[in-house]
Amino acid sequence: MSAHITVIGEALIDIVSAAGREPVEHVGGSPTNVAIGLARLGHPTTLVTQLGPDERGRRIATLCASERVELAPGSMTAHHTSTALAEIDALGNAHYVFDFSFDLPAGLGSPTPGHVHTGSIAATAPGGHANIAKRLANVREVATVSYDPNARPALMGTPIEARAMVEELIALCDVVKASDEDVDWLYPDKQLPDVLRHWATLGPRLVVATRGAEGALILVGDTLHELPALRTAVADTVGAGDSFMSGLISGLLDADLLGGPEARARLRAATWPIVQPAIERARRTSSITVSRPGSNPPTREDLDRG
Repeated sequence: MSAHITVIGEALIDIVSAAGREPVEHVGGSPTNVAIGLARLGHPTTLVTQLGPDERGRRIATLCASERVELAPGSMTAHHTSTALAEIDALGNAHYVFDFSFDLPAGLGSPTPGHVHTGSIAATAPGGHANIAKRLANVREVATVSYDPNARPALMGTPIEARAMVEELIALCDVVKASDEDVDWLYPDKQLPDVLRHWATLGPRLVVATRGAEGALILVGDTLHELPALRTAVADTVGAGDSFMSGLISGLLDADLLGGPEARARLRAATWPIVQPAIERARRTSSITVSRPGSNPPTREDLDRG
């Protein structure tokens, strides 16, 4: 577990507002959840993000410190901290209003990463996408790369506009994970296995699609595998995909399949039996997370307890 991980993307405050109730605020952002999940699994992790010098930004910074996630220098340079307001109507449906911006800070953080992960809103935002793509292209000489599109249609334009950005990042990656909902929005006229195979032609060795209660599809090279979801009592599904992503990266790092150019070569040659233990860790981390309220990923001790 010596490879240092850099996670690039948004950290924000989720505000949940329902009629007759006081709004409730939580720290959110898919990349932040992944960074916390990796740190809880014992991996040294730096988060490159953008926070404001306000109470919300300080709250996120405090949480990162308590979770042993290092904030990269320059991460607290925004005018204010971004928010995602979820307004819950009488039928229980959520309507989202975003106050969001992301301009990639100047540094990737220290020490030099062995693996870089990115995704979600920041990776397609103005001020985010082009700079993140450039950083990934530059860092590939020394690090492996993973990506989770984590589509948010309200902020990503049309599927055609988003697809171009998503595919540009996929071409720079070794591992890609998406949900079936992401794929359905990005490619409404294509079947899920066909999209995974298309993504694999762009560059990544391992492409995974999570499908909630239906389990996951995993493409290793040109071979497609299907695994059911683990049975668990579900409290909620908040952070389930992010926990799967952190578990997958963790498992691949422990198998020496991520963490630098030599690990990339091993991943390129890896077959299903070599990759499967990392997939199993991803399934377990996600299963534990959905059994708990909120985004609360497991520690390595949780995994060891079974």
